[in-house]
Amino acid sequence: MQKVDEILNYFGIKNVKFVRPFFVDVLGRQLDFTLPISGFEDFVKNGKGFDGSSVEGFARTEESDLLFFPDLSTLCILPWDYVDEKNSLNWREAIVFGNIYNTDKNRNPSDTRALLEDVLKKNAGYGELKCGAELEFFLFKDSEKPSHTDAGGYFIAGNYGELRKGVQLMLNKMGIKTEFDHHEVAESQHEIDLMYDGALNIADKIILTKYVIKRMARKAGVYASFMPKPIATINGSGMHVHISLWKDGKNLFYDPESHGLSKIAKSYIAGLIKYGREIQAGLNQWINSYKRLIPGYEAPTYLCWGVKNRSAYIRVPEYQKGKESATRIELRSPDPACNPYLALALIHAAGIQGIKEGLEPPAPVEVDIFHLSNEERKRLGIEELNPSLEKALELFEQSSLVKSVLPEYLLKKFVENKRFECESYKKHVTDFEIQNYYSML
Repeated sequence: MQKVDEILNYFGIKNVKFVRPFFVDVLGRQLDFTLPISGFEDFVKNGKGFDGSSVEGFARTEESDLLFFPDLSTLCILPWDYVDEKNSLNWREAIVFGNIYNTDKNRNPSDTRALLEDVLKKNAGYGELKCGAELEFFLFKDSEKPSHTDAGGYFIAGNYGELRKGVQLMLNKMGIKTEFDHHEVAESQHEIDLMYDGALNIADKIILTKYVIKRMARKAGVYASFMPKPIATINGSGMHVHISLWKDGKNLFYDPESHGLSKIAKSYIAGLIKYGREIQAGLNQWINSYKRLIPGYEAPTYLCWGVKNRSAYIRVPEYQKGKESATRIELRSPDPACNPYLALALIHAAGIQGIKEGLEPPAPVEVDIFHLSNEERKRLGIEELNPSLEKALELFEQSSLVKSVLPEYLLKKFVENKRFECESYKKHVTDFEIQNYYSML
């Protein structure tokens, strides 16, 4: 337990009094609990039990006891002090991610972090998956309704630029490297980009970044929302994922012969296109997600790719000499409300399947897809993304690829939850109905 002793000594220097384990439910919602530092050694050795039946998708009531075991490589200290109301006490907290086990010490099948880890290990021979993420979000006045806090635009300074900088500084202190931040296209919309890292690390960082953004927004007196489409008439929020494969220090997506994309990269793209509709429910998992994916709001609606083309499902940033390591593809359909572990597992499985099958993508599209006629899109073999969660679930549940990735229990619980969401939505009387029918009928 030498490493544990070293950690405890370091915690003592930094005034860390509590450890807060982070994990997610099947839907990717962040959950946590808190342990006093005095229990840390036992926590590392024996894990910490909790009621899995109270967490969405984890266990039935009759088999509810589960264990959280920490992954010590993820330990980091939150870079702020907690102070009680009378200023008589102050302390720091550490965060740690980990995996969920049944009491027989087997991994729980609904642990999506373990799922991503397994998918990465299974496909390690094809290279290490590295990802970056663009996190878009809104800052509204409160949590009651989406009320604007500024009238800024793309790279046009609105309010709360300092909040974005503060988030970056806090993340950097925790070892999370950021690339840059800016105001996004819509009013009150912002973006912070995370530097590329291994896929499991970036999924952890997405969860932690969202936590930091929400906490710092609350401290600033505003509300941070990662809802994909909170206001109908403006752009929604996406979470564009930048993807590349690496082996022996080399970027496998770069082809030195053509100074462009390698055959591996193109097959990966082809896999994402072929299986895009089947995996979509894991990338766009809410009813609201599909209100973002409509023409006219800079979100993809068609399964195609292009170099520089920002209306495409997959964009390939233009090659720059001397920056071969930056060769990558940008998948533009995921939104920040997805479960990043589940989404990245499905994305990688689809891309690797494209490599296994030796697929070739269709020709890149370098015009605005929304301006093409239906006949032109049909001629180019361009399919639409699913128009609704209900349709996406049908393909998700039937997909052989999805079944090969998700344990049966996890697939069942995810689909059950999402079908319940669809049925509840059908029964709900919306503001649209009241505004358009109430006084007329």
